Amino acid sequence: MPAQQLLLHLPPDLVRRLKHAVPARQRSAFISRLLEAALPPEPTDPLYEAALAAENDATLSAEMAEWEHATFADGLAAPASPPTRRR
Repeated sequence: MPAQQLLLHLPPDLVRRLKHAVPARQRSAFISRLLEAALPPEPTDPLYEAALAAENDATLSAEMAEWEHATFADGLAAPASPPTRRR
Protein backbone atom coordinates (compact mmCIF):
# COMPACT_ATOMS: atom_id res chain seq x y z
CA MET A 1 0.00 0.00 0.00
CA PRO A 2 1.42 3.42 -0.86
CA ALA A 3 2.33 5.78 1.94
CA GLN A 4 -0.12 8.52 2.90
CA GLN A 5 0.60 12.04 4.02
CA LEU A 6 -0.59 13.18 7.41
CA LEU A 7 -0.69 16.75 8.69
CA LEU A 8 0.32 17.03 12.34
CA HIS A 9 0.54 20.05 14.59
CA LEU A 10 3.44 19.77 17.02
CA PRO A 11 4.87 22.20 19.54
CA PRO A 12 7.77 24.26 18.09
CA ASP A 13 10.23 22.94 20.66
CA LEU A 14 9.42 19.35 19.74
CA VAL A 15 9.80 20.10 16.02
CA ARG A 16 13.18 21.73 16.69
CA ARG A 17 14.36 18.68 18.65
CA LEU A 18 13.12 16.32 15.92
CA LYS A 19 14.91 18.27 13.19
CA HIS A 20 18.08 18.41 15.27
CA ALA A 21 18.08 14.69 16.10
CA VAL A 22 16.78 13.07 12.89
CA PRO A 23 18.06 13.84 9.38
CA ALA A 24 15.52 15.29 6.93
CA ARG A 25 15.03 12.21 4.73
CA GLN A 26 14.71 9.86 7.72
CA ARG A 27 11.96 11.60 9.72
CA SER A 28 9.00 9.72 8.27
CA ALA A 29 10.61 6.35 8.95
CA PHE A 30 11.58 7.51 12.45
CA ILE A 31 8.02 8.58 13.27
CA SER A 32 6.62 5.38 11.70
CA ARG A 33 8.83 3.27 13.99
CA LEU A 34 7.74 5.30 17.03
CA LEU A 35 4.06 4.86 16.16
CA GLU A 36 4.45 1.12 15.51
CA ALA A 37 6.06 0.72 18.93
CA ALA A 38 3.53 2.92 20.75
CA LEU A 39 0.20 1.87 19.19
CA PRO A 40 -1.68 -1.30 20.14
CA PRO A 41 -1.79 -4.06 17.52
CA GLU A 42 -4.56 -4.16 14.95
CA PRO A 43 -7.79 -5.40 16.48
CA THR A 44 -8.80 -8.90 15.46
CA ASP A 45 -12.21 -10.38 14.84
CA PRO A 46 -14.05 -10.70 18.19
CA LEU A 47 -15.61 -14.02 17.14
CA TYR A 48 -12.16 -15.40 16.34
CA GLU A 49 -10.88 -14.21 19.72
CA ALA A 50 -13.85 -15.85 21.47
CA ALA A 51 -13.22 -19.12 19.63
CA LEU A 52 -9.55 -19.05 20.65
CA ALA A 53 -10.48 -18.37 24.26
CA ALA A 54 -12.96 -21.27 24.24
CA GLU A 55 -10.39 -23.55 22.63
CA ASN A 56 -7.80 -22.69 25.28
CA ASP A 57 -10.16 -23.00 28.26
CA ALA A 58 -9.20 -26.25 30.04
CA THR A 59 -12.44 -26.46 32.05
CA LEU A 60 -14.59 -25.99 28.97
CA SER A 61 -12.51 -28.53 27.00
CA ALA A 62 -12.97 -31.12 29.75
CA GLU A 63 -16.74 -30.52 29.82
CA MET A 64 -16.96 -30.75 26.03
CA ALA A 65 -15.03 -34.05 26.12
CA GLU A 66 -17.64 -35.47 28.51
CA TRP A 67 -20.41 -34.63 26.03
CA GLU A 68 -18.57 -35.74 22.88
CA HIS A 69 -19.84 -39.32 22.96
CA ALA A 70 -23.45 -38.25 23.45
CA THR A 71 -23.40 -35.68 20.68
CA PHE A 72 -20.95 -37.21 18.20
CA ALA A 73 -23.58 -38.21 15.64
CA ASP A 74 -26.10 -35.56 16.63
CA GLY A 75 -27.96 -34.59 13.51
CA LEU A 76 -25.93 -36.95 11.35
CA ALA A 77 -27.97 -40.14 11.78
CA ALA A 78 -29.79 -41.49 8.78
CA PRO A 79 -33.24 -40.00 8.56
CA ALA A 80 -36.19 -42.18 9.48
CA SER A 81 -38.19 -43.60 6.62
CA PRO A 82 -40.66 -41.09 5.27
CA PRO A 83 -44.14 -41.27 6.72
CA THR A 84 -46.63 -43.18 4.66
CA ARG A 85 -49.77 -41.45 3.43
CA ARG A 86 -53.10 -42.69 4.57
CA ARG A 87 -55.81 -42.97 2.01
